[in-house]
Amino acid sequence: MASSASKNRRIAIVGTGFSGLCLAIHLKKRGNDNFVLYEKEDRVGGTWRDNTYPGAECDVPSALYSFSFERNPNWTYKWSEQEEILEYMEHCTKKYDLYPHIRFNQEVSAARFDETDGKWSVETTDGTVEEFDAFVSGVGQLHKPSTPKIDGADSFNGDTFHSARWNHDVSLDGKNVAIIGNAASAIQFIPQIAPIAKQLHVFQRSANWMVPKNDREYTAVEKWIGTVFPPATNMYRLWLWFRGDFLLYPLMAAANDSWLRKKSERDAIKNMEEKISDPELRKKLIPEYPMGAKRILFSDDYYEAVARDNVDVITDSVQRITENGVDAKSGTHYDADVLIYATGFDSTTFLTPMQVHGRDDRSLNDLWDKEGAEAYLGITHSGFPNFFMMYGPNTNLGHNSIVVMIEAQTRYILSCLDALESKQAAWLDVKGDVQQKYNTWIQQRMTEKVWTVIDKSWYKRDGKVTNNWVGRTTEYRKRTRKMNPDDYEFV
Repeated sequence: MASSASKNRRIAIVGTGFSGLCLAIHLKKRGNDNFVLYEKEDRVGGTWRDNTYPGAECDVPSALYSFSFERNPNWTYKWSEQEEILEYMEHCTKKYDLYPHIRFNQEVSAARFDETDGKWSVETTDGTVEEFDAFVSGVGQLHKPSTPKIDGADSFNGDTFHSARWNHDVSLDGKNVAIIGNAASAIQFIPQIAPIAKQLHVFQRSANWMVPKNDREYTAVEKWIGTVFPPATNMYRLWLWFRGDFLLYPLMAAANDSWLRKKSERDAIKNMEEKISDPELRKKLIPEYPMGAKRILFSDDYYEAVARDNVDVITDSVQRITENGVDAKSGTHYDADVLIYATGFDSTTFLTPMQVHGRDDRSLNDLWDKEGAEAYLGITHSGFPNFFMMYGPNTNLGHNSIVVMIEAQTRYILSCLDALESKQAAWLDVKGDVQQKYNTWIQQRMTEKVWTVIDKSWYKRDGKVTNNWVGRTTEYRKRTRKMNPDDYEFV
């Protein structure tokens, strides 16, 4: 990481997910204790605190979905479950003494930059306002559940909730359950609730490309080796990273219909057909788009679950919700006692519900509403000095661990803080032409990627891919290794 910066710079960090914790830990390591972590809930963890639905787990192996500087040789499974990931994040928070810096139950509602004194005023929902030298958003892309507006939703007499806000007080035993959506969260909780529900109606908007996880528990010997010989854990992590960047990236990104994609699609279909004998159900589960255009999902038990007699996959679109169930567009009615939305997140607004105002009182929210979210390296935005984003626009991955990107962003932000010190400046602001050139390059290169070949996905807003990084993590790490002072205006 970069050299030590002034301990007097006061920094506000929003969120205690992997992003906020990573930056806070490295500030602490540098001797800068002058920072505050704002957390809207009463516990750290971000999306891993919020998503407690049955079967919640990561779709990146834990050896790579963890900090490079805080290896854990004691993961229970190759692909860890939500509770264990949350425990790991709490372990990091305690080990690096971050709890004294966290303002729990403090949700940031607005932040405003004052060009006169070069300070950010950060306001919370209770009306408290504090000033900071730098403002960092670590809220990420997957924190605001997206619930579609469906006619009659308010008339439903049963229990209703979103999978990201699972209501554990609602028993599903012997119930008719309607599930709207069948993507990343649904494929994890459907196998858990199918055995106890009377009937599951799964409303599928589009099929998913799915490959097996081949998950298993680590053996006691593997854990012992990782503990007494840390290089073994390092080598496994390196292999996982290499596999993602150099084997999975060509499959999950390139728009051309390569031999690798064709082979992977054949293998995925073969895996599905080995587990499902019903020819009609097979047809429903084969996607009509190239592999990689939407998020590729990983599961060892989803196909067995939807093949059960008490589960039906419905490709007919939802017309309306009634007092006692769901009406499909064809006119068929499906009885339901419980309605679960598995419809993902509002991933393209990024900052919501925060309102961020920069120079000349410009609203970043309004700007992005008109033009779609963008930023320089996904981290800084022209007109918003000393404002940094983590897991911001065009930094999402489909082939590797987002933690790799987060650590690269942390290093870049620290180098920006160092540049402020070396130039004895109050603030820095990325130049407009630098940001424009970068994002023009991003969108031009995006035309070569498979994410552009379909009209709708959570990667896109109004036809523009706002979420995904266009290259390998190696390329992003190289670009963010150290900030270039020539890209910025210093005051």
